[in-house]
Amino acid sequence: MTIEIEEASSHEALPLLSLNHLSLLCRSVWASARFYEHVLGFVHIKRPSSFNFNGAWLYNYGIGIHLIENPSIDEFDTIVEPRPINPKDNHMSFQCTDVGLVKRKLQEMGMRYVTAVVEEDGIKVDQVFFHDPDGYMVEICNCDNIPILPLSSCPFKPRTGSFKKATPSNCGFMENVMMESLSMDMMNISF
Repeated sequence: MTIEIEEASSHEALPLLSLNHLSLLCRSVWASARFYEHVLGFVHIKRPSSFNFNGAWLYNYGIGIHLIENPSIDEFDTIVEPRPINPKDNHMSFQCTDVGLVKRKLQEMGMRYVTAVVEEDGIKVDQVFFHDPDGYMVEICNCDNIPILPLSSCPFKPRTGSFKKATPSNCGFMENVMMESLSMDMMNISF
């Protein structure tokens, strides 16, 4: 296996098409593959036979998950007890059609999870968070309830005081803060 690393030399965005896969270190390929198959619905796919390490490739929903076995993963993690399920931790997220059904199935499997609700302008997003066998956070949500709005579509409404919310618009508070910051940065450019 040959690995070549090239540095991007220009400031243009890279010509990306989509997210291809996530690569995850795991203690047991068998246990992790079983989780991603039975809990999340991924299927095993062929991986290159030239790899000289234990692993598995899985695929579904337009994304791959590449598992790489590292039995000594615990040497790097000093936490012996299960990590708390924290929605603000690093995680991968999957869209679903029925959050209630997800919760019922997780309960049937005896899996620990936490829920959260995000609300923006009367639109609610239900989220369910849980860990895979190696402690990686997984989120299942109905996140497509919230429209994706480019910041450029959010009108700039200067705030009169520090952290006071601007008048309601199609964009939320953070979008307005980001637009204000961008506008201030643009004004600070010297010609």
